[in-house]
Amino acid sequence: MNNYIVSQPVEQIWSVSQLNQQVAQLLQNQFSRIWVRGEISNFTQAASGHWYFSIKDGSAMVRAVMFRSRSLATGLIPKVGDQFEFRVSVTLYEARGEYQLQVESLRRAGRGDLHEAFLFLKEKLAAEGLFDAAIKRPLPVMPKAIGVVTSLAAAALRDVLTTLQRRAPHIPVIIYPAPVQGKDAAPHLVQALRIAAQRGEVDTLLLVRGGGSIEDLWSFNDETLARTVADSPVPVICGVGHETDFTICDFVADVRAPTPTAAAELVCQSRQYCLDTVGATFQGLDAAMQRLMERNAMRLDRAVAGLISPQQRLRQQSERLQAVLDRAARAGAASSERARSRLALLAGRLNHCAPGISHRRDRLNAMVSRLSSWAVRYPDMSRRRLQVAEQTLHALSPRQVLARGYAIVRNGNQDVIKNALDLSVEETLSVQFDRGAAQVSVVKVHDPL
Repeated sequence: MNNYIVSQPVEQIWSVSQLNQQVAQLLQNQFSRIWVRGEISNFTQAASGHWYFSIKDGSAMVRAVMFRSRSLATGLIPKVGDQFEFRVSVTLYEARGEYQLQVESLRRAGRGDLHEAFLFLKEKLAAEGLFDAAIKRPLPVMPKAIGVVTSLAAAALRDVLTTLQRRAPHIPVIIYPAPVQGKDAAPHLVQALRIAAQRGEVDTLLLVRGGGSIEDLWSFNDETLARTVADSPVPVICGVGHETDFTICDFVADVRAPTPTAAAELVCQSRQYCLDTVGATFQGLDAAMQRLMERNAMRLDRAVAGLISPQQRLRQQSERLQAVLDRAARAGAASSERARSRLALLAGRLNHCAPGISHRRDRLNAMVSRLSSWAVRYPDMSRRRLQVAEQTLHALSPRQVLARGYAIVRNGNQDVIKNALDLSVEETLSVQFDRGAAQVSVVKVHDPL
């Protein structure tokens, strides 16, 4: 009997990590960027901004995650029970072998076109800078009047008026009515905002309406209305829908309020706060005035302590006057005595220094004699000096130099030429002789040896 050994194929043995890696790769390749419809459940927004939730239908559920960079672009916060269409990639959480959906974008179920239009307009206006915080206008701290743009039948108007009546009954409220729902709502809202801006009756505008579906709030996603809000010269607070609802007007307004009631609370300080502030200010003024009066009272006490009676002051002044008169009398007598002594001293020195008249007369006669002699000789001396000067001047005259054969050379600017190197070939020169002048041209300039 022959013994045969049959070779068995070696089976591949996978580790759990390898298996999960392969499954994850298969899922990503097979289900990349697909659309899934379902209901939000177990929604959680982490501190990092990521969203963690489940998507379910009537018979199944799957975990999902939407990272912060994606969630911020949606412009809304989902609520449990909301129906959405999700654009997802299917991934596997390899650590536990559980698959999940990584959401890239979402739109309300059956409303994809509206949501896409919302995102398109949002990105367009953001690129133009209409959402920038730098262009937001500050709200007045104490508005003189408040304007409300909404429907007269809206519940939001009652909420706003009730809140303002409770918080600030002293501030007048002007209503600019306009429908807040329907296809003609946006143009009427634009007109109401423009009327409010033209009249200049209010310091702040509230653009409000209550909650509703995306179709109900769609008027507040109108591009013309958004640009009117952004260009309004009056600061605008937008309070549309509930806290989780976002419209384009929320982004372009100067302040976004989560609800109409919150908008009414943001528009001004409460009356009680103003009264408390005024009371605190009066208390501060009262304390400051009290301190000022106390300091002035102390100054008054010091001044009173330094006062004396008029009789005492007159007596003191009389005593001082008598003392001054006594000093003046003594000083006058001493001064007269010193003056007499000095006068006698000067008289003696004058007598000692008096000149002799005969000596001065002889000196005067000698000077008269010398002056007469000088008067006779001076004309002859002056005449001889004048003749010598004339001879010297004649010898130094340029005419005498030119008469000896010299000449004066000038350039076009009438500057006298002293150096041949200052000349240029073909330059025209003026040459003055003893008799007459000539115009010459430079042919060549020689270097001095």
